[in-house]
Amino acid sequence: MLEVRTAGSRVLVKVRVRPKAARDAVVGEHEGALKVAVTAAPEKGKANKAVVEMLSRALRIPKSHVELVAGATSRDKTFAIRGTSREAIEALVNEERP
Repeated sequence: MLEVRTAGSRVLVKVRVRPKAARDAVVGEHEGALKVAVTAAPEKGKANKAVVEMLSRALRIPKSHVELVAGATSRDKTFAIRGTSREAIEALVNEERP
C-alpha cells in the first residue's frame, strides 16, 4: 500500500527512483513508495529534476509545486507536493500501463 501523508496544504509521498531507465514512467509501488523510472542519469541532480518534471506532468501541476524534501542522493526520496490530493497520487499507481 502506498504511503502518502498530508502536511498542511502539501501531500508527502515517498518515491523509489530507477535512473537510466528506457523511458520516464510511474511503474508501480515498491514497499510503500511510488516507484518511478527516469531516463536521466543519477549525477548532478539530473535524475531528481527528471522526477520533478515527470510528477508535475503526471499530476498536471506546475513543477514549482513539487519539492524534494529528503533523499537527494538516495534512490529513496520524499517529495512534498502542493496542488494535488492523496487520491490523485494513489491513482498514479493504478493507471494502465502499456
